[in-house]
Amino acid sequence: MLMAHPAVLENLIEQYETLRVLHAEDGGPEGQRRMDDLAYTLCVSTGTRDVDAALVAARHRLPGARPEDDSVLAD
Repeated sequence: MLMAHPAVLENLIEQYETLRVLHAEDGGPEGQRRMDDLAYTLCVSTGTRDVDAALVAARHRLPGARPEDDSVLAD
């Protein structure tokens, strides 16, 4: 599987979290579409199937993450 660069993952997380804080999912169709696009991109970039798992996996790959602690990624 191709791995997204940590800078790309960090940017995707930041965009998604910003829209979540702004409640874009409750806004108009453009905000919801952007959140859906970001969720899809995060999932593809991390090899996951839902945005919550994608966010955990993406954060796990960022610099400073503790690679020996994968307890939150256990199957």
